[in-house]
Amino acid sequence: MSLSTVAVGLALALDAALGEPPTRVHPVAWFGRLVAPLDRPWTRPRLAGALATVALPLVAALTVGGVVAAAGAWRPLAGAVAGGLALFLTTSLRRLLSVAREVTALTETDLDAARAELRALAGRDAAALSAGEVRSAVVESVSENLADGLVAPLGAFVVLAVVGALLPSAGALRPGLDPAVAAVALGAAGAAWVKAVNTMDSMLGYRSKPVGWAPARLDDAVMWAPARASAVLIAAASLSPGSVLAARRWLDRVPSPNSGWPMGTVAAALGVRLVKPGAYDIDADAPLPTADDAERAVRRVGLAGGLAYLGAGAVTYVGAGVFTWA
Repeated sequence: MSLSTVAVGLALALDAALGEPPTRVHPVAWFGRLVAPLDRPWTRPRLAGALATVALPLVAALTVGGVVAAAGAWRPLAGAVAGGLALFLTTSLRRLLSVAREVTALTETDLDAARAELRALAGRDAAALSAGEVRSAVVESVSENLADGLVAPLGAFVVLAVVGALLPSAGALRPGLDPAVAAVALGAAGAAWVKAVNTMDSMLGYRSKPVGWAPARLDDAVMWAPARASAVLIAAASLSPGSVLAARRWLDRVPSPNSGWPMGTVAAALGVRLVKPGAYDIDADAPLPTADDAERAVRRVGLAGGLAYLGAGAVTYVGAGVFTWA
């Protein structure tokens, strides 16, 4: 088994067992503290944002990749463990599904509490939302965050880990470093870079913040493939291949160039309406999600996440073998 596959398996096991570390010790939260000072008036806000968008994710990637490479230089298995820990810290599935289930349950027992808890999933004013609209937000959030929180960093890890298997022939990275360790280090750096870009977008990427223009545009580009891959995974988990094509009908109703794919696929697979007041209305002729609909969406996104991990493990395993035989 390749070290990259070990790292993917470890990340899955840690997510299943632990969910996420507390915010106070989470490296992504630490990175957020580096980003926070950017949220202020600037003489040239777009330039400031662009420079930070280049520098900060690169710092995150080099730091994580360097730590994994250093651990692997000591012991290759230690590199795999460090890579798996990095991947675990840059991805999220269990916590997402857990919060979604909590909010869904509260919509039937305590709507005010459901509106309050929704803040952990969706950044919108929930004070006037009906129970169905809260559940709609839950379904939208779990589908969109499958792409942002799992598929994007996991995909970056896989692609760069496979590319890393080519490094010995290219004479790249660090002389004398085990090629399998180099692959894990490069994959971990890629996952950290994607997570950093997404974090900057989530903190700064609003129309009201000119400094967030560059993070938002870069995040749009980075998320192009993960959003569409997530739609395919959701369709597979729902046994509804046609739902991806159906989602195309509503793409022009969603401001984001990417989030409409997983959200529209879920809407089509479940036959429900997803609406963010004042922003978009997907499948407006269908009913808003019931609690059972929202639970089904959570289960299907969970299964789609499992398929993503399974695919990542298979690609890293086969990829390492192909380059070893070559």
